[in-house]
Amino acid sequence: MSVSKTIIISCAGMGTRLGLNTNKSLIDIDGKPLIIRQLECLDKFDDIRIVVGYQAQEVIDVVCSYRKDITFVFNHDYTNTKTAASLSLGKKHSNEMIISLDGDVLFKPEDLERFILEDDEEAIGVCSPYTNEPVYIDTEFIDGTEHAVSFSRQHGKYEWTGLFKIYAHKLNSGNDHVYKMITPNLPLKVVHVNLKEIDNMNEYKKALDWYKNGYK
Repeated sequence: MSVSKTIIISCAGMGTRLGLNTNKSLIDIDGKPLIIRQLECLDKFDDIRIVVGYQAQEVIDVVCSYRKDITFVFNHDYTNTKTAASLSLGKKHSNEMIISLDGDVLFKPEDLERFILEDDEEAIGVCSPYTNEPVYIDTEFIDGTEHAVSFSRQHGKYEWTGLFKIYAHKLNSGNDHVYKMITPNLPLKVVHVNLKEIDNMNEYKKALDWYKNGYK
């Protein structure tokens, strides 16, 4: 039997580098807010928690227009904390396994669903480096399967996507970057995921083009 899962989406940040004065989860992706595009990929799951902070009420209103069974967790100190603080708040009293993703990422739906449902093994989502400020991952093969063994800001084979699944009892809390929070859980199996992070206007335009071109 599959283990029970809690999905946490971190949407508390101000997204200042995008320059639109809006929470990045609310930006328009071909007629729908990004957070709705994410939730459309997650229709099969019931324990979904969204961590809100900046423009919290706007995010809540948009989400509730699509689903009314989402749990909202407040990071009231979002101006002074990083994503690890939001994740730490969201993971309290979770199910057996935590799946974490950022609210500023546009996913290819099949890839996100495959990552969550493929098996109950802990894993980390990776892609080829493409953003301006990547968190890199170095890997090694363990028993014939490629695993992430370290994070770096300088070099690495892949870029981390912000996506992971880890058993809740193994995941410590933190206040800094999430990759530092999950470093004690390495090595983790790597899974390649098609997605586009949206951190600045150039990445936003590329994500829109990618979506409109059928995720190509």
